[in-house]
Amino acid sequence: MHVVIAREAGFCFGVKLAIEQAFEAAGQAGGQAIHTLGPLIHNPPTIQKLMQVGVVPVDRLDQVPGGTVVIRSHGVPKQIKQGAKDLGLDVVDATCPFVTRVQNAVARLSKEGCFVVVVGDASHPEVVGIVSHIVGPHKVMSGRDDLEGIPVQTRKIGVVAQTTMRPDRFKEVICQLLDRCNELTVINTICDATEIKQSDARVQAATVDAMLVVGGKNSSNTRKLAQICAEVQPNTHHIETADEIDSAWFAQVDSVGVTAGASTPDWLIDEVVVRLRALGGDTVDDLRTSAEEQARQVQDQLAKLQ
Repeated sequence: MHVVIAREAGFCFGVKLAIEQAFEAAGQAGGQAIHTLGPLIHNPPTIQKLMQVGVVPVDRLDQVPGGTVVIRSHGVPKQIKQGAKDLGLDVVDATCPFVTRVQNAVARLSKEGCFVVVVGDASHPEVVGIVSHIVGPHKVMSGRDDLEGIPVQTRKIGVVAQTTMRPDRFKEVICQLLDRCNELTVINTICDATEIKQSDARVQAATVDAMLVVGGKNSSNTRKLAQICAEVQPNTHHIETADEIDSAWFAQVDSVGVTAGASTPDWLIDEVVVRLRALGGDTVDDLRTSAEEQARQVQDQLAKLQ
């Protein structure tokens, strides 16, 4: 059985930066616990490793006894960030730069008098934080049919997307909004890394007999990856760890593709590969981007946000 690891599998640059900031804050805390508002990323095994070095997730600011609080990569509502500062907490803002870009974009659009539309999951922490930066009328749309609440013949609509939104879904919504306004401003806020990862996964799924998507079940971007792969390769399985792999998935299978969500560390992917080797994976093509290339990509991505 031939195993192919996708080039773009695993951490995106925003998550990598957040993890590095959390470990650095833990190292400077002198053994005292630091806290994150919600899980730093949507990957339970990684959260467990962070807790081992004193990075503890909490649900509310009043659960933080003092010291350092880390704003997770998804961001938080601006009122909560200000509240942490008002309490005298040392705030480490690990919000992904691409998420910050969306927050700034909706603030500008609302100041310009636009009815602001955010295409995404209204309950997702990233979207909750984005909406907090809007002053005035707005709507979170989950898809092209979710038009209730947007007045017909709205003068100006400004539209952005959750950073992990599927580009095809974003385009569908834009087409529906065209008939609702006189002026439509579209800011493509989908993260480049997300688009590349999804495109890579779609191509890979079409070339193998089975597909494994590794990442948290509570991870929006990982679930989207699994959905995209399943549309092309029905023998697709979303797993969090190697322990979930069932050998029955690979009956009559000659090739297996492996990809992973943006919050999935390399060590989890490596454990999946070890398990596949034990099940007959005799050759492995590891196409993952090198550390040097990842560093260059991070600099390129940050430059785009200037």
